[in-house]
Amino acid sequence: MADFSRRNFLKTASFASAAMVAGGLGLYSPNSRAADFRLKFANNMPMTHPMNVRSREMAKAIKEETDGAVQIQVFPSSQLGSDTDTLAQLRAGAVDMFALSPVILGTMVPAVQISAIGFAFKDYDQVWKAMDGELGTHVRGEIEKTKTLFAFDKIWDNGFRVTTTSSKPVPTPEDLVGMKLRVPPSPIIMSIFRGFGAAPASINFAETYSALQTRIVEGQENPLTLISSAKLYEVQKYCSLTNHVWDGFWMLGNSAAFAKLPADMQAIVRKHVDAAVVAQRDDLAKLQGSIQDTLKQQDMELVEAAPEPFREKLRAANYYNDWHEKFGDDAWAILEKYAGSLV
Repeated sequence: MADFSRRNFLKTASFASAAMVAGGLGLYSPNSRAADFRLKFANNMPMTHPMNVRSREMAKAIKEETDGAVQIQVFPSSQLGSDTDTLAQLRAGAVDMFALSPVILGTMVPAVQISAIGFAFKDYDQVWKAMDGELGTHVRGEIEKTKTLFAFDKIWDNGFRVTTTSSKPVPTPEDLVGMKLRVPPSPIIMSIFRGFGAAPASINFAETYSALQTRIVEGQENPLTLISSAKLYEVQKYCSLTNHVWDGFWMLGNSAAFAKLPADMQAIVRKHVDAAVVAQRDDLAKLQGSIQDTLKQQDMELVEAAPEPFREKLRAANYYNDWHEKFGDDAWAILEKYAGSLV
């Protein structure tokens, strides 16, 4: 079992370069047999993030149970391109599996963004009931309508998104007025910050650190664990705990590539993917207790931000009504089944 102490989470693995030169992480040994099926799995998380620790375990387990017939190469840290570039590769079959947030996948499949409605989920109890329940089933069905992609049953955790800034904290929506913030290439996140009166700029995550460092933007929003693992504290001073959106990563697959696997091997891959996702959720839950202390030790100033003023600002901006209309009554009813009334 992986040990997700704060120290292990933050330290850099010295063997990274050699493993990646081998064409993936943790997959090859001198005794490896030639794989019948070699799959590429890409994501934008740093190598030390729990997603990639569990992904390497997943790849190893799949290789062992299939006697080397299925080998998965893990490419972390946007090695194969930005999120939008890698999504295009996934659709074309150049990448076989990709972990992507609903807020970005929404550029292709708008319906998946429903889990990213601002301030929809109050806690993880609501999140997992919804995403492992009817809301997750609804979203996966929308992804399958693309004919080229599908989503595995379980969604990776990314955490509740918070807001970091360099010049001042943002404990109220009024503090965001006019502020230029990096947001992902996501219609729904863009609309949240426009509702607050900010000036959101769409920048892929791979360019976020440099955009903050060069002051192209003043701040950004992401989950606490990513702020830590990507060392954004080096270029940001304040972390306001807005918790405005819960975010995850759908484990996407290229439908044609997966269909080439025999049924028994498909079942093995599904089993170990879902097991890795559930383990990663537990890893992040354990990290939540210490990650704020980690950021404070890096001289970030953490600031509480009460949710209700932000919700009221979005209601006044007609944000909830607009998205209700876009998603439709049926999908909105599924969301409110778990989140309660939002309008």
